[in-house]
Amino acid sequence: MSYSHSHLLGIEPLSPADITTILDLAEQYVRLNRAPMKHGEALAGLTQINMFFENSTRTQASFELAGKRLGADVMNMAMQASSLKKGETLIDTALTLNAMHPDLLVVRHPQSGAVDLLAQKVKCAVLNAGDGRHEHPTQALLDALTIRYAKGRLHRLNIAICGDIAHSRVARSNILLLHKMENRIRLVGPPTLMPAGIGDFGVEVYEDMKEGLRDVDVVMMLRLQKERMDGGFIPSEREYYFRYGLDAEKLAFAKADAIVMHPGPMNRGVEIDGEIADDINRSVIQDQVEMGVAVRMAAMDLLARNLRVRGTEAMA
Repeated sequence: MSYSHSHLLGIEPLSPADITTILDLAEQYVRLNRAPMKHGEALAGLTQINMFFENSTRTQASFELAGKRLGADVMNMAMQASSLKKGETLIDTALTLNAMHPDLLVVRHPQSGAVDLLAQKVKCAVLNAGDGRHEHPTQALLDALTIRYAKGRLHRLNIAICGDIAHSRVARSNILLLHKMENRIRLVGPPTLMPAGIGDFGVEVYEDMKEGLRDVDVVMMLRLQKERMDGGFIPSEREYYFRYGLDAEKLAFAKADAIVMHPGPMNRGVEIDGEIADDINRSVIQDQVEMGVAVRMAAMDLLARNLRVRGTEAMA
């Protein structure tokens, strides 16, 4: 498989061929993860460090499980109680990491661009597990794999991304990926939760939920990111659910076989009705969790192959 990148920092640098390469390999790992023996050797002998400057139970657990299933030595650094609290800069952290000689570094950080800065300073492959409002590439890739499994393809679909677009790195990465794969994208939500310059995104924008969902193939709900809000973006959670929460009445405007997605964690009764979230005929939310482990295995496998190639060339 051909994948030439040294890091996975975002969807923007990836070509459609790169995306397909990751998803094709991830499909192999889906099968491995469903087998009785779930372990491979792609990362055997390599060290993976997970650095999460923001809390994230599911993403960190997914990366940790992915690394261990491929044979890596995995270490989680407790960044909430780290030297950064004592005044250490991100550059100092990078220098410390270089002295540890890791091979794979998984980073989540509240500031956009922080992961890219680390990637410039460390001597290993870096994977972006979410940086500020910028990108969350593995979430977009696992969403893409989930769609491909459910719909049989990842192109020329009508996809609605609904809710808190303005604060969502998940939305940004999905817009980039789904555009590259020739899909038609609608953004649905209140004007207060739409980012500035939305007209430059090449998407259709809807304020009315029912119109936005009309005849779509995929309904992707987003979490209200209250921790990133510094003002009155919504009148109340009750009013938000009435207008933008996904329930059976609104979902009826989508195609009869439309799938429902959510990156989690879900606020039931705010972004989505609990019965819709649990409907095995429409919801693929648990499938997204499964695909997340496989996609992260694939991404680290491909980066590790490049590490080994460069190591061999350096020794020649």
